[in-house]
Amino acid sequence: MKTTILISRILLGFLYLTFGLDYFLHFIPYQPPLHPGAAGLFKAGLMASGYFYPMQKTIQILGGISLLINRYPAFSAVVLFPISLNVFLFHTLLVPSGWLMGVLLLVPNLLLGYGYQKYYAPIFTAKPDAA
Repeated sequence: MKTTILISRILLGFLYLTFGLDYFLHFIPYQPPLHPGAAGLFKAGLMASGYFYPMQKTIQILGGISLLINRYPAFSAVVLFPISLNVFLFHTLLVPSGWLMGVLLLVPNLLLGYGYQKYYAPIFTAKPDAA
């Protein structure tokens, strides 16, 4: 299991760091697709907010670095999970041709969640005592 966690941590860290940095530095040469219908409207709404993509990409960069250098990886896996889930759902439900990217983010993130489950146990306390 340690090898699976190591591979998942490095893969997820590399993907998030690379695509987070590309948003700001534009080093991957590609033409962003124009998504039709609901996918286009959803993306346009997020872009129009002005803050969403820079915030998300900054979180991706910080989370990717954290995973790659193995500092606070359990925390980073939790923080990155909603992004992984959203990418998976977007590319599965709205743009099915891109489902692989969603799987490449969600599966390693789920494996990290499983591998780090002992660190999450205290979060699931029904009635915590006040400190």
